[in-house]
Amino acid sequence: MTITAGIDVGSTYTKAVILNHDHEILGTAVTPTGFRLTEVARATYDRALDDAGINEEDISYVISTGAGRHQVDFKDLHVTDLTAGARGANFLYPGTRTILDVGGQTMKASRVDESARVQSFRLNDKCAAGTGAFLEKTARYMGYSTEEISVLMGTSKEPVPISGVCAVFAESEVINHLSLGTAPADIMQGAVESLTGRSVQLMKRVRTEPEFTLIGGILRFETMGASVSKLLDAEVNVPDSEMVQHVLALGCALLAHRRLEKVREEGRSMAPAGTSA
Repeated sequence: MTITAGIDVGSTYTKAVILNHDHEILGTAVTPTGFRLTEVARATYDRALDDAGINEEDISYVISTGAGRHQVDFKDLHVTDLTAGARGANFLYPGTRTILDVGGQTMKASRVDESARVQSFRLNDKCAAGTGAFLEKTARYMGYSTEEISVLMGTSKEPVPISGVCAVFAESEVINHLSLGTAPADIMQGAVESLTGRSVQLMKRVRTEPEFTLIGGILRFETMGASVSKLLDAEVNVPDSEMVQHVLALGCALLAHRRLEKVREEGRSMAPAGTSA
C-alpha cells in the first residue's frame, strides 16, 4: 500500500497530512511554527505519523510547501503554496475555479482550470492589515485569545468600520474605538469585514470565476466565509474547521501520489520489450 505525506510549513502554523493509496486521510497534525523550521517540520510530521498509527518507513514520498518548505530536510520534493492549494482545493471541491487562501502573514487569490493548474494569481504580502495576523493581534490587544475570536464575533450587533490600509493605522482605529466605548465584538467584526473587503478585491484581480473555494486558518472563523460570500453575492466552499488549515498539506500528499504514479509509468515505458516492469 502506497502512503504519502504532505508538510505545509506556514509562517504561523505547520501542518502535516498522511494519505493512503485510496486518498483517505490517515493522520494529521498542526503545530505553531516558531523560528526553528526544520525542528518544527520534523515534530509535526512525527505527530501526524503517530496519529496515523504508522512508522516513517511506511511513507513512500514526502512533498513540502509553505514559507519554510526548503527547511524540511526529509522531503523528496517541494512545491509552491499556489500549486499545493490548487491541488487540495480541487480534490475537496472539483468545480473550484477561484481560490482565496488567507494565512497568518499572507493572502493569496488564484484562478485555476479544471485540472487544478494555476492560470492567474495575486498576493498580498506587504501589510499585516490584509492577513490573519491582524485579526489575531486585534483580539490580543482587546484581551482575547485567538480561540475566542469566533465566539466574540458571534455577539456583534453593529460592526464598526476599520478602514486603515496599513496595520499601524488600522490598530490606531481599534484603539480609538475602544476609547469611545465601542463593544469589542463590534470592533472584531469590523476588522473581519475590513479583511474580507481586501480579500474580495484581490480575488477580482485574478478575474474570478465560480466555484469559489476559501482556505487557510482564518477561515476557521465562520463569519469570514459568510462575509466573503455576501460581498461576492455568490455561494462559497469552505472546508470544515478540521480541514481548512490542512488544504495545502493535503495538496502536497496528493501530488506525492501523482509523482509516484508518473515515475512508475516512466519506468514501464522505458522497460525493454519482453520484460516486466
